[in-house]
Amino acid sequence: MNAASQITFDTNLLERLPVVRGEYEENFLLSRYTWFRTGGPAEVLFKPKDADDLAAFMDGKPADVPVTVIGVGSNLLIRDGGVPGVVIRLGKGFSCVSVRQDHILAAGGALDVSVAAAARDAGLAGLEFLTGIPGTIGGALKMNAGAYEREIRDIVLYARVVDSDGNQRHMRADEMDFGYRSTSLPDDWVVVGVVMQGIRGNRGAIARRMEEIRSQREDTQPVRTKTGGSTFQNPSSVDGAGRKAWELIDIAGCRGLVRGGAMVSEKHCNFLINTGAATSADLEELGDDVKRRVLNRTGVDIHWEIRRIGIPLNSNSGNNGGQGA
Repeated sequence: MNAASQITFDTNLLERLPVVRGEYEENFLLSRYTWFRTGGPAEVLFKPKDADDLAAFMDGKPADVPVTVIGVGSNLLIRDGGVPGVVIRLGKGFSCVSVRQDHILAAGGALDVSVAAAARDAGLAGLEFLTGIPGTIGGALKMNAGAYEREIRDIVLYARVVDSDGNQRHMRADEMDFGYRSTSLPDDWVVVGVVMQGIRGNRGAIARRMEEIRSQREDTQPVRTKTGGSTFQNPSSVDGAGRKAWELIDIAGCRGLVRGGAMVSEKHCNFLINTGAATSADLEELGDDVKRRVLNRTGVDIHWEIRRIGIPLNSNSGNNGGQGA
């Protein structure tokens, strides 16, 4: 057990929150929900029953209470001091996927791989790349996740979101201002549903493409370790001179670099690994060291892709983020 697992918040926050149909839990250890298996607790964890329950919570919570949304924790680093306020995790009530003609309808907590599988079973192509993106469709939308030359913006028609005031909104794709690993959706808005466009195709060909993606991931990425996916965004072709983030990291001599229990993967050096006893501080400090080394060696300033939220140990402030993967 690391020190972070013993941190608790001593507050009366739960007494100030509105009555809900879902579940509240104080001092919930969030490392149980992250792929890194590190990090401190949520002051309060909230699992809404459904979108109406979530909307009622957002409408009724005190204005000074911060809200952070997480998915399955695949692209997320939670700092060791934990996350103040309320952490929302979309559970089983937000995992359904259905198909109507050539549209795929997915709740915000549905796994990306489940969305890809539903499209395959319906004979709809164009969503195979989701097989290579760990996480939920809500988190993927918020960060415009992408892989294998495709991005979420290539398939989204519109999304249903709950805003910070508890309003349920339907937003078209052209209202979300998609950029590289970003959208204009505010951090405290929660994606509860996404409608995507598929293209009629051959089920066998779709299944083969999905299997190719799975095999390629396993061959090139440390998918069976405690990792958080791609650590840094690829720089623009101009800034990086056409080089990917992993190439710059390799040039800077960071492959296999170690700090505490954290290590830069030998297999794919844009991945950080918890070798067994890492803290979130180990991982974040290692990532920041990689950034510095890349900048010093290549002149390119690479940026974090992994979302980092919460506060360090012995700190009263932090950088809380929006909907994580």
